[in-house]
Amino acid sequence: MARILIVEDNPANMRLACLLVERVGHLALCAVDGETGLKMAIAEHPDLILMDIQLPGIDGLAVTALLKSDPLTASIPIIALTALATQDDERRTKEAGCDAYLSKPIRHSEFYALLNGLLGVPTP
Repeated sequence: MARILIVEDNPANMRLACLLVERVGHLALCAVDGETGLKMAIAEHPDLILMDIQLPGIDGLAVTALLKSDPLTASIPIIALTALATQDDERRTKEAGCDAYLSKPIRHSEFYALLNGLLGVPTP
């Protein structure tokens, strides 16, 4: 069982992400803004982070860059979950340090493939 931090400010998207994570036996840790997500990532050191990009206060790109620049959190894989779906948006998430990019609405099969790949879980 992995511990997955979900940083998402939209309640419906948070519920969906938690459901998808918990459905496959992982523990969902939840943060509703970038500052809380940053603090939780440092304190909890999760196995993976699902990061919304458009967050109140400090956005997901800034949080990702801060986490990737800190030796204590740099190795935590981060999946950008975003409604921003252009090639430029994907490029910006990679430049900030995200390990993968997934546009909303979430397609379950793609979501689980990314999750398993970054967690090193073999797919059936």
